[in-house]
Amino acid sequence: MIATADLHIHSLFSMAASKNTSPDSLLNACLIKGIDVLGSGDALHPVWREMWMNNLENSQNVTVIPSAEVEGKGKVHHLILMEDFEQAKNIADIFRMNSKNIDKAGRPNVSLTGEKIAEIVHNEGAMIGPAHAFTPWTGLYGRYDSTRECYGEEKIDFLELGLSADTSYGEGIPEIDGITFLSNSDAHSALLNKLGREFNRIDIRSKKTADILKSIKDGQVTLNAGFFPEEGKYNQTACTRCYKHYSLEKADLFSWKCPEDGGKIKMGVYDRAMKMSDNSHKKCSRPPYIHIIPLGDIIQKVLGLSSPNSKRCQVVYEELIENLGTEINILLDVPYDEIFSCNEKIASAIKKFREGNLRLYPGGGGMYGSFDLS
Repeated sequence: MIATADLHIHSLFSMAASKNTSPDSLLNACLIKGIDVLGSGDALHPVWREMWMNNLENSQNVTVIPSAEVEGKGKVHHLILMEDFEQAKNIADIFRMNSKNIDKAGRPNVSLTGEKIAEIVHNEGAMIGPAHAFTPWTGLYGRYDSTRECYGEEKIDFLELGLSADTSYGEGIPEIDGITFLSNSDAHSALLNKLGREFNRIDIRSKKTADILKSIKDGQVTLNAGFFPEEGKYNQTACTRCYKHYSLEKADLFSWKCPEDGGKIKMGVYDRAMKMSDNSHKKCSRPPYIHIIPLGDIIQKVLGLSSPNSKRCQVVYEELIENLGTEINILLDVPYDEIFSCNEKIASAIKKFREGNLRLYPGGGGMYGSFDLS
C-alpha cells in the first residue's frame, strides 16, 4: 500500500504559526490535498496532545503520527517521530528537567546535545533525525560537518532535506548513504498552499503507526516531492540584510560581510551541500524526487493575483478539486488532457513545471526564491 505523508508541521503553540490551526482544520486540509498520513507536530506540548486525542479516529481516514521538533544545544533542530502520544508524553517528561518551555512552546528548547536527545528518544522506542538538515541557522549541516559531531554514537533514523534542498543535495555525502530522506512541509498553518507543499510517498504494510515508522526506517519511501530547491529562502549564498547573492570566492574576499550594507553573508544550502559532497563515491540508490509547486501558487501566478488565498484563486482551486480530485493527484498523476478540459491555462502551467520548463529566481539570505511560468 502506498501512503502519502507529510510528517513535519506545527501547531498554534509554535512561533509564527496560525492561531486558527486545529486538528480538525488540518484533517480537512489533508482530505483536499490528498494526504493519508500526517505528523501531528508539536506532540510534546500537553494541550496540543490533548487536542489530538479525540481526532485519532477521524472521518477523513488520516493516520496521525505523533511528531515534534525540538531545538537542542548548538541550536540544531531535531525531528522526532513517535508511535503514540503516550510515548510523546514520556519523552516530554524526560526533557522537562532540561527545558524551560517544554509545556509552553510548540517547538521547545532542550538544553541537551544531539547525542543525548537521540539517546532518550531511542530509549523510548521512537525515531529521530535532523530537521531541515541543510538550513544555515538551525540545520545539522549548518552547524556541524558530520552527523557524528552532532549525534555522537547515536544513529539517526532519517534525514529531513528541508525546503531549500532536494535529494541531489544530500546524495553526494557519503556518511548519509542508506539513510532515508524525508521531504515535509514544515507548515505553520492548515492553509492549502502550506500543508503538503512537500511530502513523501511510502510503501507501508498497514496504516498502523508502528508499521509506517518501520517503513520509514527500512527505507520504503518510494517518492520525495517538494519545492524546486531554488525557491527556498536559504538556497544561495547571500547577504541576510539586502539579500544580494555572492559566490563563495566573493564571500571569502569580503570576509563574509556584505560591502553594500555591512550585513552578514550567509552560506547557501547549495554551496554548503556541494562543499560536503564527494562526487567520487558511488551513490546509493534512492527514490525519485519530483519538484512541485502548490496548486494555489500556480493559480495565483497564472491569474496574476496577489495571493493564493484570494477569493478568485479559491474559486478556480475548488473547481479543479471538484472535477479532478485531490491537489496532489492533480499535480502529479492526472493526465494533462483531463486538466486541459477543465482549465486550459492551469493545464499549460502544470505541464511546464512537470517538464521543468520554467524560470527560477533562487532565494538566499532569508528571502524566498520565486518562479515564472510565462
